[in-house]
Amino acid sequence: MTSLETFCRQIRARSTEHRESIQVLHGRRLVSQVIAILRQELDSMVRVIFLLSIADQTYRQHLIDASVNGTKWTVKGKSASITDREMVELSQSLQGWTQSVYKFGCAFIHLSSFHDYEHRDPFRALPKDEKAAILKHMRAYHGGPADVDPTFDDLVPYLPAVFEKVAANLEFYLFAEVGSRRSASEERDLRNRRRRSLRRRGLLGSACLPPAVHDICR
Repeated sequence: MTSLETFCRQIRARSTEHRESIQVLHGRRLVSQVIAILRQELDSMVRVIFLLSIADQTYRQHLIDASVNGTKWTVKGKSASITDREMVELSQSLQGWTQSVYKFGCAFIHLSSFHDYEHRDPFRALPKDEKAAILKHMRAYHGGPADVDPTFDDLVPYLPAVFEKVAANLEFYLFAEVGSRRSASEERDLRNRRRRSLRRRGLLGSACLPPAVHDICR
């Protein structure tokens, strides 16, 4: 097995565990952990996007090897580490919402006032531009929340769908990196998960799938 195959395997294993954890945690309304996992899935996505931005195949392979071997990603020809900020900013230029969601998720990984969400609304504590970016994404891809000034509680029902959107984008970019398809059984499982997700959200038909899923499941 090549290091690229191992890299993709470890990302998919992480994503599978995230999906199962989200279902359990959201059902028990352990919201801070749901958002922390969402941020971790986003971490996988921005890393794969960063890899795809590198034209130098030798350097790209160097970073893949580093991930597989558990060493830090470093700037080409230097010892300085590649920062999360650099990767997030690149993804932001493609997605338009990554930075705000990533930053919001970080506040639930590191101890912060956001963990007091049962008593203080963390969403309303965000700067206006960050709130606007998150709401724009939510309304465009998930149809809500419709309230003009939504609360944190208004966002909670949408979190599993947000995760699925990030996971679908991750799989699309990962497919671009791998250059090979999943096995037939893996593709069937993926299609079935997407269909179940769509049914839960009241969406029907392949036209409702994000572009990433069309590319994977064709």
